[in-house]
Amino acid sequence: MRAATYHGARTIVLDERPPPAPPGPGQIQIAVAYTGICGTDLHIFHGDMDARVQPPTVIGHEMSGRIAALGAGTTGWEIGAPVTVMPTRSCGGCAACRRGLAHICHRLDFIGIDSPGAMQSLWTVPADLVIALPRGLPLEFATLAEPAAVAVHDVRRARVTGDDFVVVVGGGPVGLLIAAVATREGARVLVVEPDPFRRSVSMQIGIEAIDPRHHDVSAFVADRTDGAGADVAFEVSGATDGVTTAVDVLTTRGRLIMVAIHPKPREVNLHRFFWRELELLGARLYERSDFEEAVGLVAEGAIPAKQLISRVQPFEDVAAAFEALESRGGVMKVLVDCRDGVR
Repeated sequence: MRAATYHGARTIVLDERPPPAPPGPGQIQIAVAYTGICGTDLHIFHGDMDARVQPPTVIGHEMSGRIAALGAGTTGWEIGAPVTVMPTRSCGGCAACRRGLAHICHRLDFIGIDSPGAMQSLWTVPADLVIALPRGLPLEFATLAEPAAVAVHDVRRARVTGDDFVVVVGGGPVGLLIAAVATREGARVLVVEPDPFRRSVSMQIGIEAIDPRHHDVSAFVADRTDGAGADVAFEVSGATDGVTTAVDVLTTRGRLIMVAIHPKPREVNLHRFFWRELELLGARLYERSDFEEAVGLVAEGAIPAKQLISRVQPFEDVAAAFEALESRGGVMKVLVDCRDGVR
């Protein structure tokens, strides 16, 4: 079999490996079909996460595939069934887990980062992390279940309703997935994004998008809301200006959802939080119910998978897949076709 192995900054190597051992009790072995590359994978590729990622290791956590083998005592599954994996394993004993918040476990194992991931022909995982896919769902589209689960969780945290005006600051893949999920809830949604390609994708899926360099975003939102402002703002850009915009557009008792990972502290207008009684909510990862709902949204077409998947690279060109995402030019989501490596 083959595996895409991270060996250090900017070095992804397609390794030939002997077939893995059969799955043990309580495990499922998956013939991986596709693995998506996200911003976190790109940070790994740049060497920015070597404190967590121990090279050489296989990365990747957005995936789809079919069951290849079942470990002893693993019931309720059949060989060939289409599946994906919720790549988070909690400890069960920390304060977060004891409070029923296992998705933010203090000792969380994020598979594909903290332990070997999906970018390989055959991948063995605990059976309780495997999630069934509808049989008619294209496996390429199913790779979006994991990032869509992030969006489902974020929209749920924001308590979005059909009466809300929502601003999404940052129109990358996660931003557009949040916009799509919020739209399905009935909200009016505006995406704020400087990149013209990302704005064009947003418009293709029926969500209005504006360039913050050419619009006064607060004034634009005020015009759309009869002067009130947005009920919810999602900060997905990771930029200082994005934080400022997200705070400034909010109405009285508006809700700011922090989605992006900011590597350093940002200045925030706390007076506006006081004056308008705003809320700030963090949103990290997802729970199993979020993941299962995301699978359903992808299957029903509420997630614009076709528009978001820009490129599918063969396994042999895995390094080019990372470089394509890095370039950002006309690229949203990039998948690696891992089926070529099954032997």
